[in-house]
Amino acid sequence: MNRLFFLFKFTLLLSLSNMAKTQDQHIQIIRDKMQSDLEAIIDDYEGVAGVHVIDLSSGYRWAYRDKLVFPQASAIKIPILLELFRRAESDPELLGRRVEMTDEVRTAGSGVLQVLTHGGSALSLEDYAIYMILHSDNTATNVLIEQLGMEAVNKLSASLGASKTLLQRKMIRPEQSLSGNENLSTPQEAALIMEKIESCDLPMSQQGCDRVRSILELYKDGAIRNPIPREVPIAFKPGGITGVSTVWGIVDVPDRPYVLTVMSNYGGNGGEVIEKISAVTYNFFSRLSGITGYGTRVPLDLKNTR
Repeated sequence: MNRLFFLFKFTLLLSLSNMAKTQDQHIQIIRDKMQSDLEAIIDDYEGVAGVHVIDLSSGYRWAYRDKLVFPQASAIKIPILLELFRRAESDPELLGRRVEMTDEVRTAGSGVLQVLTHGGSALSLEDYAIYMILHSDNTATNVLIEQLGMEAVNKLSASLGASKTLLQRKMIRPEQSLSGNENLSTPQEAALIMEKIESCDLPMSQQGCDRVRSILELYKDGAIRNPIPREVPIAFKPGGITGVSTVWGIVDVPDRPYVLTVMSNYGGNGGEVIEKISAVTYNFFSRLSGITGYGTRVPLDLKNTR
């Protein structure tokens, strides 16, 4: 009986192995097609663009010009958010620390906080972080930079393997941009940081990671969001200044989540590039949601019980 069971188990495993090898060829065909589609979109862009995509289910990656360094605009606010919650691990009162919205603070940035009344002007650092991510408020961002320090933010990025991801100036400083003092990263490094957010491979507790993720998932508009149904959560931060468009994101497609980072410069409508790439990647991963070993699709609740 034991011998018959062993032979049955061996035959089953051999069959599954052969099936996997056969279907690997199918999967690679559609992976290659997506790579071609991504390259075509970027090559067709009038400026320069780069992309990095990670299948969080398998670890497979697509990349094109992903090691090029691009200005980040507001996407650089993600490392600032991470440093705030990293620091809060050893200073639990940090998130609740209030900073008064003085005239000096108001005139140091831009955004909705500049027009708040004095009655609501003493916000906590966590509230400033929410304004920074949800409304991309630059006054809030500059408050956090002042409180945390650029060097600490860059040290954290470097510790995560992103040494080219640099916060080098406060928000809305065109005179510094003119002199070449930009906030920088690459699609590859931004994707690495987002992958670490997804897996909580960060110097903070799971509770801190969950809070970071929830802030990034607060619903907001953006080119990455346009092709994706509202019910699909996206943890992301876009950025844009004249000639530059960027996005760092985690798209939580059921059963098939992925990381997407896109950056562009020297062009016009970089948001259109992001939207096209977002459509291609969402189409790919949504078709793999609920997929079986032979490429058919089954209800997720059924697949999750197996």
